[in-house]
Amino acid sequence: MSEVVRFSLLYGPYVLGVAAVLLLMKAVVIVGGTQIAVIERKYFGKDMAQGRVVALSGEVGIQARTLGPGLHMLVPFLYRVSKVPFTTIAQDEVGILESIDGDPVEPGKIFAKVVPGHNSFQEGEQFLKSGGEKGPQIQILPPGTYRINPVLFKVTRAKAIVVDKGRIGLVTAMDGHSIPPGRLLAQHVEGHANFEDGQAFLNLGGQKGPQIDILLPGTYRINMALFKVEIMDATVIPAKSVGLVTAVDGEPLPDKEYVAKPVTGHSDFQDASKFLHAGGQRGPQFDVLKPGTYYINPLAFKVELDNVAVVERGQVAVVVSNVGEEPAQVRQLIEEAAKREGTEGGEGAREALEGRLDLGIERYVVPKGFRGIQQEVAGPGFYYLNLRAFMAYIVDTTNITIDWDDSKETRFDPLKVISRDGFQISVSVKVVIRVRPDQAPYMVAKIGSIENLILHVIHPMIDSSFRNQASSTSAMNFMQDRQEEQRKAEERAKAELEKYHVECVSVLICQINLPQDLMDTQTKKIIAQQQQAMYQDQQKAEQTRIATEKTRAEADQQKNLVEAEIGVKIAEQNKEKAIRFAEGEGESIRLRAVGEASGIKARGEAEGAKILAIGEATAKAYELQNKAVGQQGVTAIEIAKQISSGNVKVTPDLLVQGGESLGGLLSAYLTNLITAKGPSGAAASEPPKQAGKV
Repeated sequence: MSEVVRFSLLYGPYVLGVAAVLLLMKAVVIVGGTQIAVIERKYFGKDMAQGRVVALSGEVGIQARTLGPGLHMLVPFLYRVSKVPFTTIAQDEVGILESIDGDPVEPGKIFAKVVPGHNSFQEGEQFLKSGGEKGPQIQILPPGTYRINPVLFKVTRAKAIVVDKGRIGLVTAMDGHSIPPGRLLAQHVEGHANFEDGQAFLNLGGQKGPQIDILLPGTYRINMALFKVEIMDATVIPAKSVGLVTAVDGEPLPDKEYVAKPVTGHSDFQDASKFLHAGGQRGPQFDVLKPGTYYINPLAFKVELDNVAVVERGQVAVVVSNVGEEPAQVRQLIEEAAKREGTEGGEGAREALEGRLDLGIERYVVPKGFRGIQQEVAGPGFYYLNLRAFMAYIVDTTNITIDWDDSKETRFDPLKVISRDGFQISVSVKVVIRVRPDQAPYMVAKIGSIENLILHVIHPMIDSSFRNQASSTSAMNFMQDRQEEQRKAEERAKAELEKYHVECVSVLICQINLPQDLMDTQTKKIIAQQQQAMYQDQQKAEQTRIATEKTRAEADQQKNLVEAEIGVKIAEQNKEKAIRFAEGEGESIRLRAVGEASGIKARGEAEGAKILAIGEATAKAYELQNKAVGQQGVTAIEIAKQISSGNVKVTPDLLVQGGESLGGLLSAYLTNLITAKGPSGAAASEPPKQAGKV
């Protein structure tokens, strides 16, 4: 027996055993729990179809199918196996796939169509058999773990679209139908679940390009190859602001209309599709956005911020509407022009009307809802006013002061006027006006604004008024008649401003400056008058001082004056006492004398008769003696008798001068006899008295 045979008999079983083990090892494929096995058939199979790069079962090449985790038996040396880990898509990711093999994409398409039965691309062979197309896939992989053949599918992980609060996502489709002419944005389609179902988007007629729909805050698993998403801030209208909206797309704006007609149902322009379906017009919109956050597609609407209309206390807003029906006078003109159509001169009348409308015929104050100046004013407060549709003129209803002076803060310089006598006068004036709230619209209709009123009415009026008044009087009289000049200017201002529905409260002349030469002359005159008045006042002061000194001297002698005054009063009292006593004594004496007089009268009458008889006899004797011896002789004889009897004194008691009447001599003698005796009949001891001439 040869050595070979002996060796074969001895070791053959062992060699066969080893060979069997090796074959078994090549036939068994163990795939881990997180792996898949990609297999390649090396021999004994059909060739792949032209253009294919991944083989189906029975074809030579890298197989579309894979082996999952577990123990698998393969024909030894027929297949080559490579193990790869599972494809894992994280929670915040999506898987974007691109097929390396498959049918070609239809002409005009960018993305492969969705085919059923491949279990999220985990059944590669089924994908190819179902007509799966080569290239970018519409379908995406949501978060999870997948057994995907990396040779057949290229998987790109992309972050899910997260739109935070206060932001929006603008979507642009890379595929779909074309946008119709005249439109800027793709139309809205239902059923694509916020662009997460790309195939539904395309199947339902989704259009290629910028989308009218936007992504609101949230998380979205969108195929980033099919849709480009741009994250932007939402539209925020801050406090005390208003959002003016301009539609980029929509129906064309009618001629002669500046603001689009309002439509409803678009949720403050946040649903652009409903805006278009409701007939929204492109251009400036009538509706505005109040303060807040709005999720508006900026590709569909442009939003500009504007300040709210603020009307302070003491003000009103006169609103001019650019929208609404035409006022009655405009409609009447349009109707008249329409009647002339087709008649002689009709075309010219129409052109004339259009010219008047273009130039802007006067818009009278109109009720609410009409185009023009609104009769109803807006009082103090905040107003979200669309300044494209409405113009607001703020009018102060409190007193407005206009000054003409040298202050830097004032608008006008002092008025320069010429007096009748040729002097230049500088006049500082203050005019106070007021616009009543109910008259404010009419004032705006008449002059436009307070600014226009001041510049084009009040200033020329005041300047002209004072020039005319100054030219009719002298400079000095103008100053001296200041109150009258002020009254005239105020009356004229009131009459003029009433035409503009403005109330003139007052016109005040604050200061009048005359030329210095004239002022010097006047000053000297006034100084002279003042000096004269001063001298008069000084004279009065000296007189007052004299009176004061006299009063002071009397005050110094007040004690003596009081004592004297008391003495006078005492004397007066004593005098009164003596008078009372004397009156009583006199009355007593009178009563006694009356009694005595009665007795004396009786005795006297008897005595008188006696004496009369004696006297008559004596007188007759004297008369005879006078005839005999003469007057002097009689006198001498009588004197001698009296002296000799002791009845004649050397010093006479009574001297009687007069003529030669005997009655006078007798009367003098009797008078002396009566008065020489007292109450008791005794002769008085008084000195002799000279009697008057008889």
